[in-house]
Amino acid sequence: SMEDVTAQIRKGITDNMTGNELSQLFDKNEEELLKNYKDDDFHEYFVESYFAGNTFYLIKYAIFKDIRFVGAPPSSIGKFGHDTDNWMWPRHTGDFSVFRVYANADNEPADYSTSNKPYSPKHYLPISLKGYKKGDYTMTIGFPGSTERYLPSWGIKNRMEIENQAMIGPRGIKQDIWLEDMRADEAINIKYASKYSSSSNYWKNSIGMNRGLEALKVLDTKRELEAKFAKWVSEDTLRKAKYGKVLEELEKNYKGIRTGLCIREYTSECLLRGAEIFNFAGRFRALERSLEENNIERVQIIIDKIASTYRPYFKDYNAPTDCRATAALLEYYGNLLPTQVQPSFFSTVIEKKYKKNYKKYTADLFKKSVFADSVKLKVFCKTPISKMLKALRNDPAYSAMKSILDVYLDSYYECDNYNSEIAKYSALFIEGLMEMEPEKSFYSDANFTMRLSYGTVGDYKPRDAVHYDYFTTLKGVIEKEDSTNWEFVVSPKLKDLYFNEDYCQYKDEDGSLHVCFTSNNDITGGNSGSPVIDGEGNLIGLAFDGNWEAMSGDIAFEPNLQKCINVDIRYVLFIIDKFAGAQNLIKELTIKE
Repeated sequence: SMEDVTAQIRKGITDNMTGNELSQLFDKNEEELLKNYKDDDFHEYFVESYFAGNTFYLIKYAIFKDIRFVGAPPSSIGKFGHDTDNWMWPRHTGDFSVFRVYANADNEPADYSTSNKPYSPKHYLPISLKGYKKGDYTMTIGFPGSTERYLPSWGIKNRMEIENQAMIGPRGIKQDIWLEDMRADEAINIKYASKYSSSSNYWKNSIGMNRGLEALKVLDTKRELEAKFAKWVSEDTLRKAKYGKVLEELEKNYKGIRTGLCIREYTSECLLRGAEIFNFAGRFRALERSLEENNIERVQIIIDKIASTYRPYFKDYNAPTDCRATAALLEYYGNLLPTQVQPSFFSTVIEKKYKKNYKKYTADLFKKSVFADSVKLKVFCKTPISKMLKALRNDPAYSAMKSILDVYLDSYYECDNYNSEIAKYSALFIEGLMEMEPEKSFYSDANFTMRLSYGTVGDYKPRDAVHYDYFTTLKGVIEKEDSTNWEFVVSPKLKDLYFNEDYCQYKDEDGSLHVCFTSNNDITGGNSGSPVIDGEGNLIGLAFDGNWEAMSGDIAFEPNLQKCINVDIRYVLFIIDKFAGAQNLIKELTIKE
C-alpha cells in the first residue's frame, strides 16, 4: 500500500535552506516517521520521493521469500537473437520464465518450508487467447527503474557528453577484446557470454539514447521550455521571488559538476568496472581493515569467506583476456584525463617505471598479482596473519585499486555537493512548471517503485520509407535461423512444430503463431517481466524490451516512435505446452478462448 506523507516529510522547510540542509531535514523527518513502522522478515516500510522531493509516499510491502523456479525455455528460444537483436525490432525472442510463490498454512509470507503451500492471491490475471489488433488498449504494471523526464538542458548535455560517452568508449574497447577471444575459444565464450551481454546492454542503450535525443531535438525542446518558464517567472513579482534563481542555479551547478562527473564516470567505466582485476581486488578492502585493527576473529571469517567465493569468480574469468582489456583501458584513460586527476600509480609506476608502456606494465601486473591467479590467491589465503597485511598492500593490483578508489571517491563526493543543490532547484523547477501549466497532467519520474502505464498496440515508421508491423511470427524465427551463429540457432523440435503448423489453440485468427508484439506503453529498465493486460483485464503478453528508437525514452518519451516490446502470451503457452510438454502447468491457468 501507499500513503501520502508529504506534510510530515517536508515539515520545517524554510526558503533559505541549502540543498544539503534540505536533504538532512528530509532524512530526519523520515527517520521520525518510520519509528512507527518496524520492518520484520516479511514486511518492509520506506519513504520514497516523487517530483524531485515535492511529494513523498510511505510504501508498505509484504515480502514473500519462498519463490521456486518452475521452468524456462532453452536459451535458443528465451534469448533468441541475443546481443544482435537486443533493443531491436523486429524481435523473435521467447523471453519468459516461470516461478511459483509459496506461503504458509495461513496464506501468509514465510521462510522456505516443505509444508508451505502455493500462495493463493486475492486476484490473478486470466489469460486471453483472443489476441490483439492495432489500436487495442494495453496496460502494464511493474517496477521501472528510473527516468529523468524533467532534466533541464544542461543536465541532458552532461548525460550525452559525459555519462553516455564514458560508457560508449570504454565498453566498446573492452567488448571488442572480449568478443575476439570469445570467438577464438569456446571455453572463453562460455565464461564471458553473460558478462558480455550485461556490459553491451547499456553500452548499446547509451548509443541509442544519444542518437534518439539528437533525432528528436530534445535539447531544443528543453531550451524552449526553459525560455517559456523564464518569461513566465519574470511576469510576476511573487514568482520572481520564489523561482527567479532556479534556472540560473541549475545552469551553474550542472556546469560546475562536469569536471568531477567526467573523472567519476571514466574512472568507474575504465578502471573499476572495466578492468576485472581491479574490481576483484576491491573486494578485499574489508580484509585490510580487519588486519589493520588486528581483529583476528574477523580476519579469519573473511579469509574463510574468500576461500569459498573466489572459485566461482575464477570459473568465469580468463586472465589473458582481462590483461589485454586492462592494458587497453589504462591507455585510453591515461590519454584522456589530465595527469593531475589520475590515480597516483599512473605517474609513480606507469610513467616513471614503465615510460607509459601500458602493455608491459599490465603484463607485469598480471604476473605478480594474486588477483589474476586462483592458485596464487589460494596460497595468499594461507599466509600467516602476521604477514598478510604487508603482502596485501604490496600486491600491485591491490595498491593500484586503492589509488583508483581514492580518485573515484574524491570525484564522487565533489559531485555529491553539486547534486544536493541540483536536487533543491530541480524540485523548485518542477513545482514552478506545475504552477505555470495547471491544466496539464504531470506524472512523476520512475523511481524503482510500482507504476502503471497505459497505451495501445501499434506499428511505427522509424525513418523515411521504412515501416515496421506491430507483431512478429514463428516464420520470422525460421527466416533468421543461422546454424553457424550461436545467437540464431533454432531447436529441431521448434522447427518441426513450425513446419507441421502444430499451433493448436495458440495460433492467431490469421493462422500464424505470433511471437512478439509492440505497444507504446511507457517502460524502462526494470520493467522486464511486467504483465501486458488488455482492456478487459486479461493477460496478453509480457514486456521485456524497448526498440532502438526508445533509448532516449528515459529523458524524452515519444509515443509514436518509442515502443514496448512484448512476448505474446500465446507463444509463451505454446512453448510450455507444445514444445516442453508441460500440460500440467497449462491446466493450472485460467484461459479464455
